[in-house]
Amino acid sequence: MQRVEQGIAAAAETLAAGQHPDGHWAFELEADATIPAEYVLLKHFLDEIEPSIEPPIVNYLKSIQGAHGGWPLFYDGDFNISASVKAYFALKICGEDVNAPHMKRAREAILAHGGAQTSNVFTLVQLALFGQVPWRAVPVMPVEIMHLPRWFPFHLDKVSYWSRTVIVPLLVLMAKKPLAKNPRGVDIRELFVTPPEQVTNWYNMNRKGAWAVFFRNIDRVLQRVEWAFPKASRERAIEKAVEFVTERLNGEDGLGAIYPAMANSVMMFEVLGYPKDHPDLVIAKKSIEKLMVVHGDRAYCQPCLSPVWDTGLVSHAMLEIGGEFAETVTPAADWLKDRQILDVVGDWAARAPGVRPGGWAFQYNNPHYPDVDDTAVVVMALDRLDPAKYKEQIDRAVEWIFGLQSSNGGWGAFDADNDYQYLNHIPFADHGALLDPPTADVSARCLSMLAQLGYKIDHPKVKAALDYLLREQEPDGSWFGRWGTNYIYGTWSVLCALNAIGLPSEHPVMRKASAWLISKQREDGGWGEDGASYWEDQPRGEGKVSTASQTAWAVLGLMAAGDVDHPAVEKGIRFLTETQTEDGEWDEESYTAVGFPRVFYLRYHGYRAFFPVWAMARYRNLKQGNSKNVLFGM
Repeated sequence: MQRVEQGIAAAAETLAAGQHPDGHWAFELEADATIPAEYVLLKHFLDEIEPSIEPPIVNYLKSIQGAHGGWPLFYDGDFNISASVKAYFALKICGEDVNAPHMKRAREAILAHGGAQTSNVFTLVQLALFGQVPWRAVPVMPVEIMHLPRWFPFHLDKVSYWSRTVIVPLLVLMAKKPLAKNPRGVDIRELFVTPPEQVTNWYNMNRKGAWAVFFRNIDRVLQRVEWAFPKASRERAIEKAVEFVTERLNGEDGLGAIYPAMANSVMMFEVLGYPKDHPDLVIAKKSIEKLMVVHGDRAYCQPCLSPVWDTGLVSHAMLEIGGEFAETVTPAADWLKDRQILDVVGDWAARAPGVRPGGWAFQYNNPHYPDVDDTAVVVMALDRLDPAKYKEQIDRAVEWIFGLQSSNGGWGAFDADNDYQYLNHIPFADHGALLDPPTADVSARCLSMLAQLGYKIDHPKVKAALDYLLREQEPDGSWFGRWGTNYIYGTWSVLCALNAIGLPSEHPVMRKASAWLISKQREDGGWGEDGASYWEDQPRGEGKVSTASQTAWAVLGLMAAGDVDHPAVEKGIRFLTETQTEDGEWDEESYTAVGFPRVFYLRYHGYRAFFPVWAMARYRNLKQGNSKNVLFGM
């Protein structure tokens, strides 16, 4: 316990030192090679090359190249064709010698996996913009989509917020079919097994079934007739797309506050002939530059920023630590209070008309797209700190959360009932991440919030949420983790909610989940699960190494299940104390979060800083306190 106390103090000091003067915390958010590669390609598309930033990005891309020769989707992961093609293209366009050993290894790996033609749709779009593949390589998404009524099988309201913001400016690009300026005239023909102009089938989806056949046939028809669409209708559709983007441009925080949408908005304005000094184009470019991270001779572009999420979670950790460190939460809470979205009725209202806004976004600003998960985390922190002071904010958030509940009792991240699964069969959706259906982890956070605020099982919306989570438990006892990797994250999230709502620790559901977590503990006392577990044929709750953040989730989950005295918890805490570094943090190169399963993974640099100390502080508090019951929602 003395080592636990020392570890808590060291981690708390480091966290406190990282707090910004205005009270918030913000950590780096790292994705895979695709975002920095796309950043470079964007600069060459625009002919706005920045010689000073390219060498650090080149160094970064070279440093994360896998032993297999290509680039993975997460640290030490398997080869991924799309990430590898983009990284190779970026390196070559920055001037890397194609005969250099790292380029040769990458090229051989890409060709061995079928070549660039087997890339996903978004990569093929990128290649089409640079004239590397014909536009027929890309499934047709006519800009006339902007005219479709809501009752139509495909409508923008029926896809997720991230899909919406990425697709709308992309529709304009696909209608105009521009060619990148590409001032150095770089091509990557050497990455194709068959010359792209000779490829007859660009359809890379392995989806089966009636919907897949139906949408594939529609795409074949559209490929042949799109040229004949009336020009007047197309121009009106483009105008609607531009109106959509400009309304949601979001200042220096960018369209949707996510890189792909922001980059597409820049290219859209450029293709439509906006002058360089046009305010919309200028601000869209600034939003992208705010995502850059430079560390000496290495640099990368973040997919987005995560200050509200970071601040909410650190606040929970600091409150758990207590003492003088809990005082840091007051300025953090005041900073969060000012970011509650109260005056913008966002896209979520299409499925929840009449509901007043009241949520928080993930980023500094993103008023059209608050998210449920952040809102629940923030509310629980405000409630723990001072429920009377923040009552108005809490009540308004609960009203919004109730309004966003889906018909099955669960919650998605940004919209209610965004579960039109047939749309994942359209050829454009080969990534399988077009939708935002309810998930166990987000739903658990909402139930945790409601339970912490005093709502009981006899409340109909609470009962619906509980029933949803009980239905979602996997046969092995775990829960799927949509936004964190993976079953360890999901199981921790749900166990917190079940405990908070009053499910007894001896309940069979709790026992089964606890047994599953214990069965996944590694020999070193930690837990670890990598992104491969999102594939159905891969083991769950397992990975190549133990990680601090996932060990913390497992320990927090077991304590929520009433197992604070179980040897597995002590072993997990011992792992955290023994792996803590001198600066009070933990080394964690693994990616323990996900943007889109099997497609896009994330490394939150803050997870290794605050989740482990949160678990250690809770362990200390429960072992030394009068009760062994976790009293909070998470």
